[in-house]
Amino acid sequence: MRTYLYIVGTRPNFMKTGPVLAAMRRRAPDDRHILVHTGQHYDDEMSRVFFEDLEIPAPDHYLGVGSGAPGAQIAHILEAVESLLVDERPDLLIVPGDVNSTLAAALAAAKQVIPVAHIEAGLRSFDRTMPEELNRVLTDQISDLLLTHSPEARDNLLREGADPATIHFVGNTMIDTLVALRPRADKTFMNRHGIERPYLLVTLHRPALVDGNQLAETMRELDRIAEDMQVVFPVHPRTRQAIERLSEHLVHVRLLPPASYLEFLALQQEASGVLTDSGGIQEESTYLGVPCFTLRDNTERPVTVTEGTNVLLGLRPDRIREIPRMLQTDRPEGRRVPDGWDGQASERVVDVLIAAARAG
Repeated sequence: MRTYLYIVGTRPNFMKTGPVLAAMRRRAPDDRHILVHTGQHYDDEMSRVFFEDLEIPAPDHYLGVGSGAPGAQIAHILEAVESLLVDERPDLLIVPGDVNSTLAAALAAAKQVIPVAHIEAGLRSFDRTMPEELNRVLTDQISDLLLTHSPEARDNLLREGADPATIHFVGNTMIDTLVALRPRADKTFMNRHGIERPYLLVTLHRPALVDGNQLAETMRELDRIAEDMQVVFPVHPRTRQAIERLSEHLVHVRLLPPASYLEFLALQQEASGVLTDSGGIQEESTYLGVPCFTLRDNTERPVTVTEGTNVLLGLRPDRIREIPRMLQTDRPEGRRVPDGWDGQASERVVDVLIAAARAG
């Protein structure tokens, strides 16, 4: 009997891990499958509802690390995971994405010579000022199985010296979650707040924007286009605090409470367009065929630009005023859902994990 330990810590990584855990439990029922929630995202409402939405069973271990400075948070997670690894002695640690929990858990496992599988390996923004970029690069360097979801990821890994035998294209496990839950998309939030098409859906949370001096200009530009087009902004608590500190008087933008995953899925698939700085929403909008405008200078998901619906605006709030025109001239011809974004990526992950286990 083998023991697999799965690490989650933030909302997007629940989505990447959930379908893999379910497939592994189904296809390797005699093995132990241990789910660990680090508590990096610790908001009770967001975490509890998200587990309910995704039908993920309660974690076997909740570490409760909470927030803190990045270095301190990584240290706390590393220490907690290290102790857990000593107790559980897994044969393989599975980590998704690029958050602090990902890097800390991978480091803890590598120090104990426990193999690591990295879901979503090889993504690169080539911007080392982003904390996620450092997490990605370092996690890939110490992982034994590199599970990629888009073609350029393999090239990135090979350029950094990865052994080709460790790289496996599996596709996008986060899209597995979207495909499985799309029939349950919940319009309750929309109905409760009287949201009807057409509208621009907004989600912004990254420190480069929220903590910077460009947030005020961003909100001014959104309020300007909201005079002619409904702008719907379910606001993360941290982003709301930053907005409330501004002196801007918003008249037209609809600032709403956070939506659950199923509610946000309904909002997203009904939207005329999405303005975001989120990597995951760049991917979801590409799958859904919804025009996406990314308020960042770079993206670690270039396939959403070359094949999907994503337009990279740069970190330039002044370009928000171009969105209504771009929506009017939008042409869906030539778009396609990237290979492996088909709802079956988790099955391919399991193929790789089981084959690796058999090979020792």
